[in-house]
Amino acid sequence: MVNKPTNDTAAATARAARERRLAAAALLAPRVAGDYLLLDDAVLRAAIDGSGPLSAGELAALAASPLTLRRFRQLALSARAASRTVPGAGWHASVGLLRAADSGAALITVETDDRHWALHFLAQDGHWQVVLKLDAGAPFAARLLAGGAVLEVRDGAGAMILQGALDRDGECEQAWPFDEDPAPRLQRHGAGFAVSLASGHP
Repeated sequence: MVNKPTNDTAAATARAARERRLAAAALLAPRVAGDYLLLDDAVLRAAIDGSGPLSAGELAALAASPLTLRRFRQLALSARAASRTVPGAGWHASVGLLRAADSGAALITVETDDRHWALHFLAQDGHWQVVLKLDAGAPFAARLLAGGAVLEVRDGAGAMILQGALDRDGECEQAWPFDEDPAPRLQRHGAGFAVSLASGHP
């Protein structure tokens, strides 16, 4: 019996193939006078880790700018190197989506699809705290905690929610960085979030 590839596997294969094509194009692309970065790093990183695929317009912008293509390749190589060298090797990112029920009442907890991470929202004195919690049963938990890796959480639009290292309990707590409450803010910006290793932090 032949196992058919899952949708996730097929999507990962397609992303890898697209990344290789763009990386090759980056090597061959000539420099263009007046060229500048058309996409910011948050958008490019999201495309690399799969948490935010590029739109048709963003793909066109990437193809039209050799400088942006080279930056994309640089970030892709850095992400690949990080996955091989950090204590949590084998894990790079986890993605979570809000449910329809999360759009009304105030958010309390949301989880990534793989159940390895949870975001807890705590209302305190008129403002919000956000806590990133690692599941102790995650296969990479021990290595990640021992290595003190720096993590980041971004919303569906790529804006930073939290960045920091986990404590001994596998938690990282910071102030919610936006004026808008968590539920409407996340719903209006992609209705999801991604947890990943922070770029530039071994």
